[in-house]
Amino acid sequence: MIVFLATFLVLLLIGAPISIAIGAGATAGCIALGYPLQIVGQKMVTGVDSYLLIAVPLFIFAGNLMNEGKITTKIFDFAKALVGWIPGGLGHANIVASIIFAGMSGSAAADAGGLGVIEMKAMRDNGYDDEFSAAVTSASSVIGPIFPPSIPLIIYGSVASVSVAKLFMGGVIPGLLMGVALMILVFIFAVKRGYERTAFSLKNLAISFKESILSLVTPIIILAGFTTGWITPTEASCIAVVYSLVISACVYKSLGIKDFIRCAKDSAIGAANTLFIIGTSTLFTYVMVKEGISRDIADFILGISSNRAVILLIINIILLVLGMFMEPGAILTLMLPVLVPIAQGIGLDLVHFGVVMVLNLMIGQVTPPFGVCLFIISDLAHLKLEVLYKGILPFLIPLIVTLLMCTYIPGIVTWLPNMLLGA
Repeated sequence: MIVFLATFLVLLLIGAPISIAIGAGATAGCIALGYPLQIVGQKMVTGVDSYLLIAVPLFIFAGNLMNEGKITTKIFDFAKALVGWIPGGLGHANIVASIIFAGMSGSAAADAGGLGVIEMKAMRDNGYDDEFSAAVTSASSVIGPIFPPSIPLIIYGSVASVSVAKLFMGGVIPGLLMGVALMILVFIFAVKRGYERTAFSLKNLAISFKESILSLVTPIIILAGFTTGWITPTEASCIAVVYSLVISACVYKSLGIKDFIRCAKDSAIGAANTLFIIGTSTLFTYVMVKEGISRDIADFILGISSNRAVILLIINIILLVLGMFMEPGAILTLMLPVLVPIAQGIGLDLVHFGVVMVLNLMIGQVTPPFGVCLFIISDLAHLKLEVLYKGILPFLIPLIVTLLMCTYIPGIVTWLPNMLLGA
């Protein structure tokens, strides 16, 4: 057992990729504990042998196609025409565009890497300081995996055997709340610092809406499909790919064959990394459960308090800390066998728990010092991490307030899926 955990921690500390650290630690554990080595391959394959997980590479592909096909530019232009008249207009447009794009890609990295370039250039050109622009872009990218569709919620649903359609619907109101909370903070900063705003023009709004209508209907198609039961998450991911390909290549004519090949290659690499993490995490979890580590962690958490509110607070803290250092897919696969029985034991709705868990992990992605989205934005903006760390701190406040609201007011998450899809 010491070999199992020590190998994992040492590799993690020296900077090895998380999938390698998890896989090598689990394999070393299997060898040290005398497990048959065929277990290694069997468990890794079992971890990704899911029809539902086909949606993961497809949503990644859809996000890359939309970024490469300039669909994100259309979305941002519409968002700017819609809310640019509010003080701090481009900051609000940044957030609104992230909400719209969230309904297509389901990925914080896709949002930060695609929309982020457009948003930060526009804000920089209009006199916003880099620290503020990068912080808004980082914080708004968190909305992507909360608002449906969501790659982390697909992984949660697959591992915890929970309806992904309900999880997607459960993320709608929390995603909108996050957007509103961030916009309030942007408004406060804008008034204090005297950031610009553009005059509202119904004509410009109509023109940008007309030019972006094909992009804007994508989330509506996906949400309508889930609500009516016409499509599954996997089918929705196929629709997103085909639809984004058609409007990029045939309507906007902004995607060439070389662009398509590059998108396919980047998507394959990104998806392979995500699925490899899930496979190695499944093996790691198997060893943890087999050796009783999962039970010990659960007993430790429940031993602190039997109060439901306190247990939820402890889980939130654990997930926020883990989210600062590890990839969300790995945390979900590793921690769900530990946390789901606890959630069931204290009577939590697993749809509610899933959205809260993913929201935790996404906030971790923009929390210093190792939030993944911070590294992406820092690289895109050519901004020192120390400057971005300072800028992002105020934006963690509305995100954490939203997290606490969703944690302790379950109806924020469960009302919409129960109304549309049944309790």
